[in-house]
Amino acid sequence: MNSRTLSRVLVAVPLALTLGLAACSSGDDSTGDTDNGGGDAGFPVTIPHAFGETTIDDTPTRVVAWGWGSADAAIALDVVPVAIPFQSYGGDANGVLPWIAEKLDETGAEVPTVLPDAQEPPFDEIAAAEPDLILAVYSGIDQEQFDLLNKIAPTVAYPDEAWATPWRDLITTVGTALGKSAEAQALLDDIDAQIATKAQENPQLAGKSVAMVWDSAGTFYVYKEADPRVEFALDLGMTGAQSVNDLGTDESTFYFTMSYEQLDQLTSDVLVSFATTQEEQDAFLASPAAQTMPQVQSGAVASLVGAEFIASVSPPTALSVTWGLDEYVAALAAAAEKVDATS
Repeated sequence: MNSRTLSRVLVAVPLALTLGLAACSSGDDSTGDTDNGGGDAGFPVTIPHAFGETTIDDTPTRVVAWGWGSADAAIALDVVPVAIPFQSYGGDANGVLPWIAEKLDETGAEVPTVLPDAQEPPFDEIAAAEPDLILAVYSGIDQEQFDLLNKIAPTVAYPDEAWATPWRDLITTVGTALGKSAEAQALLDDIDAQIATKAQENPQLAGKSVAMVWDSAGTFYVYKEADPRVEFALDLGMTGAQSVNDLGTDESTFYFTMSYEQLDQLTSDVLVSFATTQEEQDAFLASPAAQTMPQVQSGAVASLVGAEFIASVSPPTALSVTWGLDEYVAALAAAAEKVDATS
């Protein structure tokens, strides 16, 4: 996914919240043929998706990931793909996301081949990787692209809508495709346990209403409870702001836009504001429109700033979901304490 595509996805489709996983076991030390032994394979497996269904006959040994999150899930399950997508937003100069780089370094694995930065799948480069499985579980491929990829190797696409696979479902789907369903469930159980621990450690979050927004290029986005970012806050004990439900439109399942003249109506205990740079965040919070918001007036704002951090929660992945967890919860907790101090 190139920077233009991901930037659009970050704003217009689910962006969720939520350090390489401490509970993950050591991975393979190469990016070539991978021994996936030890899983609950049970091949062949058939996985339904938006373009029909895909049958995987044997344990995959050369996996290519495309889109968002599939590479993370495979690596978290100790399967290093032979090729991964270039990620401009949040990635380093080579297009590698920090939580992927950290996990590979932790396990001693080499960085896989990074595919070209492109909006459409680079079919020649994918074919050159000689995959026996292509994972595009959270992606924007269409029927024609799926058909071409599926001629290269069995391809698993998203279940229903492009760029909308819930992050937990992505992990379980990748686990099934790799013959590691039990490990995928254990991974999710570990993530949920870490989230539950954070909720217990921060009781000031319990019951606080939250609204999540992004002022981007002159458009003000508000995220609905179906958005994974909001879901994550609810997992921590917060509640969705009633004003979001009252003001929300049918633009999307996950978000709606508001005019700046309406911002004083977007009430909540805590406001979570996303911005790529601190300058953007400061400009928004200092704007006349933002100054009409009660959360800004009271200081109950959790500012989540930076491409890496936003990418880690937009939506979260098997590796990124806990990569920024401490920072995220600390920002929410500080904003919630402002509410308690003024109540």
